[in-house]
Amino acid sequence: MEKFIIENFGLIKNVSISFGDLTLLVGPQASGKSIALETLKLAIDRDHIINTLDRYNYIIGHNTDKILNVYFGEGMSGIWKDNTHIEYDDISFLKKNLPKKADETDETLFYIPAQRIFSISDGRPKNFMEFDSSSPYILRSFSETLRLFMQNGMGQADVLFPIKNRLKGFLRRSFDDSIFHNAKIITEERAGQKKMILNVDDLSIPFMSWSAGQKEFMPLLLAFYCLSGPPSNVIKKEKYRYVVIEEPEMGLHPKAIISVILQILELIQTGGYKVIVSSHSPVFLEFAWSFNLLRSNPQQYEALYELFDIPEISPVKEMLAGLFDKSIRTYYFDRESKNGKVVSHDISSLDVTDTNNIVSNWGGLSEFSSKVSEVVSKYSIDYE
Repeated sequence: MEKFIIENFGLIKNVSISFGDLTLLVGPQASGKSIALETLKLAIDRDHIINTLDRYNYIIGHNTDKILNVYFGEGMSGIWKDNTHIEYDDISFLKKNLPKKADETDETLFYIPAQRIFSISDGRPKNFMEFDSSSPYILRSFSETLRLFMQNGMGQADVLFPIKNRLKGFLRRSFDDSIFHNAKIITEERAGQKKMILNVDDLSIPFMSWSAGQKEFMPLLLAFYCLSGPPSNVIKKEKYRYVVIEEPEMGLHPKAIISVILQILELIQTGGYKVIVSSHSPVFLEFAWSFNLLRSNPQQYEALYELFDIPEISPVKEMLAGLFDKSIRTYYFDRESKNGKVVSHDISSLDVTDTNNIVSNWGGLSEFSSKVSEVVSKYSIDYE
Protein backbone atom coordinates (compact mmCIF):
# COMPACT_ATOMS: atom_id res chain seq x y z
CA MET A 1 0.00 0.00 0.00
CA GLU A 2 1.39 3.35 -1.06
CA LYS A 3 -1.36 5.91 -0.41
CA PHE A 4 -4.37 6.38 1.87
CA ILE A 5 -7.07 9.05 1.64
CA ILE A 6 -9.95 9.85 4.00
CA GLU A 7 -12.49 12.61 3.39
CA ASN A 8 -15.47 13.72 5.49
CA PHE A 9 -15.13 10.97 8.07
CA GLY A 10 -16.10 12.08 11.57
CA LEU A 11 -13.99 15.16 12.38
CA ILE A 12 -11.66 14.45 9.44
CA LYS A 13 -12.18 16.75 6.48
CA ASN A 14 -9.28 15.66 4.30
CA VAL A 15 -6.32 13.43 5.15
CA SER A 16 -3.98 12.15 2.46
CA ILE A 17 -0.92 10.04 3.33
CA SER A 18 1.75 8.64 1.02
CA PHE A 19 3.62 6.05 3.06
CA GLY A 20 7.36 5.73 3.47
CA ASP A 21 9.19 2.81 5.03
CA LEU A 22 8.71 4.83 8.23
CA THR A 23 5.78 7.23 8.38
CA LEU A 24 5.40 9.67 11.28
CA LEU A 25 2.09 11.31 12.18
CA VAL A 26 2.12 14.30 14.53
CA GLY A 27 -0.45 16.80 15.72
CA PRO A 28 -2.31 17.94 18.85
CA GLN A 29 -4.49 15.66 20.94
CA ALA A 30 -7.85 14.80 19.37
CA SER A 31 -6.69 15.73 15.88
CA GLY A 32 -7.84 12.53 14.20
CA LYS A 33 -4.61 10.52 14.09
CA SER A 34 -6.06 7.48 15.85
CA ILE A 35 -9.30 7.56 13.86
CA ALA A 36 -7.31 7.72 10.62
CA LEU A 37 -5.11 4.79 11.65
CA GLU A 38 -8.02 2.68 12.88
CA THR A 39 -9.78 3.35 9.59
CA LEU A 40 -6.66 2.29 7.70
CA LYS A 41 -6.73 -0.98 9.64
CA LEU A 42 -10.42 -1.47 8.86
CA ALA A 43 -9.88 -0.80 5.15
CA ILE A 44 -7.05 -3.26 4.59
CA ASP A 45 -7.98 -5.95 7.16
CA ARG A 46 -11.76 -5.75 6.82
CA ASP A 47 -12.31 -9.47 6.11
CA HIS A 48 -10.13 -10.59 9.01
CA ILE A 49 -11.95 -8.19 11.37
CA ILE A 50 -15.42 -9.36 10.33
CA ASN A 51 -14.39 -13.01 10.71
CA THR A 52 -12.95 -12.27 14.16
CA LEU A 53 -16.19 -10.63 15.31
CA ASP A 54 -18.14 -13.61 13.99
CA ARG A 55 -15.79 -16.02 15.78
CA TYR A 56 -16.42 -14.27 19.10
CA ASN A 57 -20.17 -14.42 18.50
CA TYR A 58 -20.74 -10.69 18.19
CA ILE A 59 -24.29 -10.10 17.02
CA ILE A 60 -23.49 -7.71 14.20
CA GLY A 61 -25.96 -9.19 11.72
CA HIS A 62 -23.65 -7.86 9.05
CA ASN A 63 -25.20 -4.48 9.78
CA THR A 64 -23.01 -1.46 9.02
CA ASP A 65 -23.94 0.54 12.14
CA LYS A 66 -23.38 -2.43 14.44
CA ILE A 67 -20.00 -3.16 12.88
CA LEU A 68 -18.89 0.47 13.26
CA ASN A 69 -20.07 0.57 16.89
CA VAL A 70 -18.20 -2.61 17.75
CA TYR A 71 -15.08 -1.60 15.82
CA PHE A 72 -14.67 2.06 16.86
CA GLY A 73 -16.58 1.86 20.15
CA GLU A 74 -20.20 2.19 21.21
CA GLY A 75 -21.97 5.21 19.69
CA MET A 76 -19.45 5.72 16.88
CA SER A 77 -21.58 4.50 13.96
CA GLY A 78 -22.37 8.09 12.90
CA ILE A 79 -18.72 8.64 12.01
CA TRP A 80 -19.33 7.43 8.44
CA LYS A 81 -21.32 10.13 6.63
CA ASP A 82 -23.14 10.16 3.30
CA ASN A 83 -20.27 12.07 1.66
CA THR A 84 -17.45 10.03 3.25
CA HIS A 85 -14.73 8.90 0.86
CA ILE A 86 -12.07 6.35 1.84
CA GLU A 87 -9.47 5.15 -0.63
CA TYR A 88 -6.20 3.22 -0.60
CA ASP A 89 -4.02 2.74 -3.68
CA ASP A 90 -6.85 4.03 -5.88
CA ILE A 91 -9.26 1.43 -4.45
CA SER A 92 -12.39 2.90 -2.86
CA PHE A 93 -13.44 1.39 0.46
CA LEU A 94 -17.24 1.59 0.30
CA LYS A 95 -19.68 1.59 3.19
CA LYS A 96 -21.97 -0.84 1.38
CA ASN A 97 -19.16 -3.41 1.28
CA LEU A 98 -18.50 -3.27 5.02
CA PRO A 99 -21.20 -5.77 6.08
CA LYS A 100 -20.65 -8.26 3.24
CA LYS A 101 -19.63 -11.84 4.00
CA ALA A 102 -15.89 -11.98 4.61
CA ASP A 103 -13.32 -14.16 2.89
CA GLU A 104 -10.81 -16.12 4.92
CA THR A 105 -7.73 -13.89 4.84
CA ASP A 106 -4.66 -13.28 6.96
CA GLU A 107 -4.25 -10.11 9.00
CA THR A 108 -1.71 -7.80 7.34
CA LEU A 109 -1.50 -4.82 9.72
CA PHE A 110 -0.23 -5.28 13.29
CA TYR A 111 -1.76 -2.50 15.39
CA ILE A 112 -0.23 -1.38 18.72
CA PRO A 113 -2.78 1.05 20.23
CA ALA A 114 -2.17 4.02 22.49
CA GLN A 115 -4.45 2.46 25.13
CA ARG A 116 -2.25 -0.66 25.30
CA ILE A 117 -1.74 -0.34 29.07
CA PHE A 118 -5.38 -1.46 29.49
CA SER A 119 -4.53 -4.76 27.83
CA ILE A 120 -2.41 -5.78 30.84
CA SER A 121 -3.78 -3.47 33.53
CA ASP A 122 -3.75 -6.22 36.17
CA GLY A 123 -0.48 -7.83 35.09
CA ARG A 124 -1.81 -10.23 32.48
CA PRO A 125 -3.20 -9.76 28.96
CA LYS A 126 -7.00 -9.83 28.91
CA ASN A 127 -8.91 -11.96 26.46
CA PHE A 128 -10.99 -10.42 23.69
CA MET A 129 -14.32 -10.80 25.52
CA GLU A 130 -13.22 -9.21 28.82
CA PHE A 131 -13.58 -5.69 27.43
CA ASP A 132 -16.86 -3.77 27.54
CA SER A 133 -18.69 -2.33 24.54
CA SER A 134 -16.95 1.04 24.80
CA SER A 135 -13.56 -0.51 24.02
CA PRO A 136 -12.44 -0.26 20.39
CA TYR A 137 -11.66 -3.40 18.41
CA ILE A 138 -7.98 -2.59 18.07
CA LEU A 139 -7.48 -2.72 21.87
CA ARG A 140 -9.37 -6.01 22.22
CA SER A 141 -7.53 -7.59 19.31
CA PHE A 142 -4.12 -6.40 20.55
CA SER A 143 -4.76 -7.75 24.04
CA GLU A 144 -5.91 -11.11 22.70
CA THR A 145 -2.80 -11.32 20.51
CA LEU A 146 -0.56 -10.76 23.53
CA ARG A 147 -2.52 -13.30 25.57
CA LEU A 148 -2.20 -16.02 22.95
CA PHE A 149 1.46 -15.21 22.37
CA MET A 150 2.33 -15.39 26.07
CA GLN A 151 0.41 -18.63 26.54
CA ASN A 152 1.46 -20.50 23.41
CA GLY A 153 4.07 -18.54 21.48
CA MET A 154 6.94 -18.36 23.98
CA GLY A 155 7.25 -22.00 24.95
CA GLN A 156 7.21 -22.75 28.66
CA ALA A 157 9.45 -19.82 29.60
CA ASP A 158 8.45 -17.99 32.79
CA VAL A 159 10.94 -15.19 32.15
CA LEU A 160 9.69 -12.34 29.94
CA PHE A 161 12.77 -10.12 30.22
CA PRO A 162 15.58 -10.46 29.53
CA ILE A 163 15.39 -13.31 27.00
CA LYS A 164 17.95 -13.89 24.28
CA ASN A 165 15.95 -15.10 21.30
CA ARG A 166 13.51 -12.23 20.79
CA LEU A 167 15.60 -9.05 20.60
CA LYS A 168 19.10 -8.33 19.36
CA GLY A 169 21.60 -8.16 22.24
CA PHE A 170 22.34 -4.45 21.81
CA LEU A 171 18.64 -3.59 21.89
CA ARG A 172 17.99 -5.85 24.87
CA ARG A 173 20.81 -4.21 26.82
CA SER A 174 19.59 -0.77 25.75
CA PHE A 175 16.10 -1.44 27.12
CA ASP A 176 17.62 -2.83 30.29
CA ASP A 177 19.80 0.25 30.80
CA SER A 178 17.03 2.76 30.10
CA ILE A 179 13.92 1.04 31.48
CA PHE A 180 14.42 -2.07 33.62
CA HIS A 181 17.83 -1.40 35.29
CA ASN A 182 18.86 -5.03 35.82
CA ALA A 183 15.39 -6.11 36.91
CA LYS A 184 13.95 -9.39 35.66
CA ILE A 185 10.34 -9.71 34.47
CA ILE A 186 8.83 -13.09 35.23
CA THR A 187 5.37 -14.64 35.41
CA GLU A 188 4.09 -16.11 38.66
CA GLU A 189 0.79 -17.62 39.64
CA ARG A 190 -1.22 -15.14 41.68
CA ALA A 191 -4.83 -15.91 42.67
CA GLY A 192 -4.99 -18.73 40.13
CA GLN A 193 -3.68 -16.62 37.22
CA LYS A 194 -0.21 -16.12 35.79
CA LYS A 195 0.75 -12.48 36.21
CA MET A 196 3.82 -10.36 35.48
CA ILE A 197 6.16 -9.74 38.39
CA LEU A 198 9.24 -7.50 38.47
CA ASN A 199 12.15 -9.03 40.39
CA VAL A 200 14.79 -6.58 41.58
CA ASP A 201 16.93 -6.33 44.74
CA ASP A 202 15.35 -9.49 46.19
CA LEU A 203 11.88 -7.96 45.82
CA SER A 204 8.94 -9.36 43.82
CA ILE A 205 6.97 -6.31 42.72
CA PRO A 206 3.41 -6.69 41.33
CA PHE A 207 2.55 -4.98 38.07
CA MET A 208 0.60 -2.06 39.55
CA SER A 209 3.63 -1.07 41.66
CA TRP A 210 6.01 -0.79 38.71
CA SER A 211 7.11 2.63 37.48
CA ALA A 212 4.81 4.29 34.95
CA GLY A 213 7.37 3.86 32.19
CA GLN A 214 7.86 0.15 32.91
CA LYS A 215 4.10 -0.46 32.86
CA GLU A 216 3.60 1.49 29.64
CA PHE A 217 6.53 -0.21 27.95
CA MET A 218 5.67 -3.82 28.80
CA PRO A 219 2.86 -4.32 26.22
CA LEU A 220 5.03 -2.57 23.64
CA LEU A 221 7.89 -4.95 24.45
CA LEU A 222 5.60 -7.96 24.05
CA ALA A 223 4.47 -6.58 20.69
CA PHE A 224 8.12 -6.32 19.63
CA TYR A 225 8.51 -9.97 20.66
CA CYS A 226 5.59 -10.91 18.41
CA LEU A 227 7.27 -9.28 15.41
CA SER A 228 10.89 -10.28 16.11
CA GLY A 229 12.86 -13.40 16.84
CA PRO A 230 12.08 -16.98 15.80
CA PRO A 231 8.78 -17.94 14.10
CA SER A 232 5.78 -18.74 16.26
CA ASN A 233 2.76 -20.94 15.55
CA VAL A 234 0.57 -18.34 17.24
CA ILE A 235 1.72 -15.13 15.55
CA LYS A 236 2.50 -15.48 11.86
CA LYS A 237 4.81 -12.49 11.72
CA GLU A 238 5.67 -13.14 8.07
CA LYS A 239 2.05 -12.40 7.12
CA TYR A 240 2.24 -8.82 8.37
CA ARG A 241 3.26 -6.06 6.00
CA TYR A 242 2.48 -3.00 8.12
CA VAL A 243 2.95 -2.09 11.78
CA VAL A 244 1.13 0.82 13.45
CA ILE A 245 2.51 2.06 16.77
CA GLU A 246 0.58 4.77 18.57
CA GLU A 247 2.55 7.01 20.94
CA PRO A 248 5.43 4.61 21.67
CA GLU A 249 7.02 7.28 23.87
CA MET A 250 4.38 7.13 26.63
CA GLY A 251 5.99 7.14 30.07
CA LEU A 252 9.51 6.87 28.67
CA HIS A 253 12.64 8.96 29.20
CA PRO A 254 14.21 10.29 25.94
CA LYS A 255 17.02 7.74 26.33
CA ALA A 256 14.45 4.93 26.26
CA ILE A 257 12.67 6.53 23.28
CA ILE A 258 15.96 6.36 21.36
CA SER A 259 16.10 2.63 22.14
CA VAL A 260 12.54 2.28 20.82
CA ILE A 261 13.52 4.08 17.60
CA LEU A 262 16.35 1.59 17.10
CA GLN A 263 13.92 -1.29 17.59
CA ILE A 264 11.56 0.27 15.04
CA LEU A 265 14.45 0.50 12.58
CA GLU A 266 15.10 -3.20 13.21
CA LEU A 267 11.49 -3.96 12.27
CA ILE A 268 11.94 -2.02 9.04
CA GLN A 269 15.35 -3.43 8.18
CA THR A 270 15.10 -7.05 9.29
CA GLY A 271 11.36 -7.62 9.32
CA GLY A 272 10.72 -5.71 6.11
CA TYR A 273 7.65 -4.00 7.62
CA LYS A 274 6.39 -0.56 6.75
CA VAL A 275 6.00 1.14 10.13
CA ILE A 276 3.59 3.98 10.91
CA VAL A 277 4.10 5.88 14.17
CA SER A 278 1.89 8.54 15.73
CA SER A 279 3.74 10.58 18.31
CA HIS A 280 3.80 13.69 20.50
CA SER A 281 7.52 13.35 21.12
CA PRO A 282 10.03 15.63 19.35
CA VAL A 283 12.62 12.82 19.55
CA PHE A 284 11.09 11.01 16.57
CA LEU A 285 11.17 14.14 14.42
CA GLU A 286 14.68 14.98 15.59
CA PHE A 287 15.72 11.58 14.28
CA ALA A 288 13.85 12.13 10.98
CA TRP A 289 15.40 15.59 10.58
CA SER A 290 18.92 14.24 11.16
CA PHE A 291 18.19 11.34 8.78
CA ASN A 292 17.25 13.83 6.03
CA LEU A 293 20.43 15.85 6.56
CA LEU A 294 22.76 12.84 6.78
CA ARG A 295 21.36 11.09 3.70
CA SER A 296 23.75 12.92 1.34
CA ASN A 297 26.73 12.95 3.73
CA PRO A 298 29.60 10.62 2.75
CA GLN A 299 30.04 9.73 6.42
CA GLN A 300 26.35 9.14 6.96
CA TYR A 301 26.74 5.79 8.75
CA GLU A 302 29.54 6.95 11.04
CA ALA A 303 27.26 9.81 12.09
CA LEU A 304 24.34 7.42 12.57
CA TYR A 305 26.40 5.11 14.80
CA GLU A 306 27.49 8.09 16.88
CA LEU A 307 23.92 9.33 17.09
CA PHE A 308 22.80 6.04 18.65
CA ASP A 309 26.00 5.40 20.67
CA ILE A 310 26.60 2.16 18.79
CA PRO A 311 29.89 0.52 19.83
CA GLU A 312 32.89 0.12 17.52
CA ILE A 313 32.08 -3.57 17.01
CA SER A 314 28.34 -4.30 17.03
CA PRO A 315 25.89 -6.44 15.01
CA VAL A 316 23.59 -3.42 15.01
CA LYS A 317 25.85 -1.89 12.33
CA GLU A 318 25.01 -4.83 10.10
CA MET A 319 21.31 -4.36 10.86
CA LEU A 320 21.47 -0.67 9.86
CA ALA A 321 23.26 -1.36 6.54
CA GLY A 322 21.25 0.17 3.70
CA LEU A 323 19.05 2.23 6.01
CA PHE A 324 19.60 5.39 3.97
CA ASP A 325 17.95 3.67 1.01
CA LYS A 326 14.73 3.74 3.02
CA SER A 327 12.30 6.65 3.13
CA ILE A 328 10.77 8.58 6.02
CA ARG A 329 7.54 10.53 5.54
CA THR A 330 6.05 12.94 8.08
CA TYR A 331 2.53 14.36 8.28
CA TYR A 332 0.95 16.96 10.52
CA PHE A 333 -2.72 16.66 11.48
CA ASP A 334 -4.19 20.11 11.96
CA ARG A 335 -7.61 21.35 13.09
CA GLU A 336 -8.88 24.22 10.96
CA SER A 337 -9.67 27.27 13.07
CA LYS A 338 -13.00 27.99 11.36
CA ASN A 339 -14.74 24.65 11.75
CA GLY A 340 -12.44 22.45 13.82
CA LYS A 341 -12.18 19.90 11.03
CA VAL A 342 -8.95 17.97 10.50
CA VAL A 343 -6.69 18.25 7.47
CA SER A 344 -3.25 16.76 6.93
CA HIS A 345 -0.08 18.52 5.80
CA ASP A 346 2.98 16.81 4.33
CA ILE A 347 5.93 18.17 6.34
CA SER A 348 8.39 15.47 5.30
CA SER A 349 11.14 17.98 4.44
CA LEU A 350 11.29 19.13 8.10
CA ASP A 351 13.09 22.15 6.71
CA VAL A 352 13.74 24.60 9.55
CA THR A 353 14.10 27.43 7.01
CA ASP A 354 10.71 26.82 5.42
CA THR A 355 8.44 29.87 5.44
CA ASN A 356 5.54 27.65 6.45
CA ASN A 357 5.64 27.50 10.26
CA ILE A 358 3.97 24.11 10.28
CA VAL A 359 7.01 22.69 8.46
CA SER A 360 9.75 24.74 10.15
CA ASN A 361 8.34 24.08 13.63
CA TRP A 362 7.85 20.38 12.80
CA GLY A 363 4.15 20.45 13.42
CA GLY A 364 4.62 22.34 16.69
CA LEU A 365 6.96 19.81 18.32
CA SER A 366 10.01 22.07 18.07
CA GLU A 367 8.11 25.32 18.52
CA PHE A 368 8.67 25.72 22.26
CA SER A 369 12.38 24.87 22.16
CA SER A 370 12.84 27.44 19.37
CA LYS A 371 10.94 30.03 21.37
CA VAL A 372 13.02 29.28 24.48
CA SER A 373 16.23 29.86 22.51
CA GLU A 374 14.92 33.13 21.08
CA VAL A 375 13.68 34.48 24.42
CA VAL A 376 16.80 33.48 26.38
CA SER A 377 19.05 34.90 23.64
CA LYS A 378 17.08 38.15 23.55
CA TYR A 379 17.16 38.75 27.29
CA SER A 380 20.76 37.58 27.65
CA ILE A 381 21.78 40.27 25.13
CA ASP A 382 19.66 42.91 26.91
CA TYR A 383 21.18 41.93 30.25
CA GLU A 384 24.73 42.21 28.94
